[in-house]
Amino acid sequence: QVQVVQSGGGLVQPGGSLGLACACVADGYDFSAFAMGWYRQAPGKQRELVAFIRSDGITKYADSVKGRFTISRDNAKNTVYLQMNALKPEDTAVYYCNVGNYVINYRPLEYWGQGTQVTVSS
Repeated sequence: QVQVVQSGGGLVQPGGSLGLACACVADGYDFSAFAMGWYRQAPGKQRELVAFIRSDGITKYADSVKGRFTISRDNAKNTVYLQMNALKPEDTAVYYCNVGNYVINYRPLEYWGQGTQVTVSS
């Protein structure tokens, strides 16, 4: 059984920063073996993959957030993070953490966090 619990997010002005965290409880699983991803979904839009980090620490970002967002993981704490800087109004969305694997590309598994609202507005 895998449980995924998110924290962080909220309201920030354009140009500001926010951090998200995602803690996994994975009884019988090795968290470090999973790839982890952050998705977001804005109103009226499809859910999109924002960033992922492989089990070996390799990261990849959507073009829209490259250079502004940083994904990282702490395997000792079974936690993955998303640091968001220079936020823009178009970053406003509900952000979801996902447990996945990496085979040629990131593949989401069925384990999702509860979602966290990020609102960028003046």
